[in-house]
Amino acid sequence: MSVTKEQVVEFISNMTVLELAEFIKELEEKFGVSAAAPVAAVAAAPVAGGDAPAAEEKTEFDVVLAGAGGNKINVIKVVRALTGLGLKEAKAKVDEAPSVIKEAVAKADAEDAKKQLEEAGATVELK
Repeated sequence: MSVTKEQVVEFISNMTVLELAEFIKELEEKFGVSAAAPVAAVAAAPVAGGDAPAAEEKTEFDVVLAGAGGNKINVIKVVRALTGLGLKEAKAKVDEAPSVIKEAVAKADAEDAKKQLEEAGATVELK
């Protein structure tokens, strides 16, 4: 007896999340492979009849200098204060805008850095 791909998909779509997790584990053991990425994608999908999982709030931000504005010298001073870079390196960051000033910082630190840079006349993005 031959089973079509559509029948397999139909069978899997009727499984509960726990049944599917056990099924994937069995397939991994049988074929000696890992399905970590597909499991994550399946686990992230909302379950029928249940609430979708809440989106995780981003906790780390990159402070990106989009432009120096009209007062480049003040922006360079703020970049030096925020990063501890020397004058030449800070000037290069400002000249090469858009450039990352701080990476993977907490939300409060990122907002503080953005405020300081904007007060100096720069255009800033948080990513």
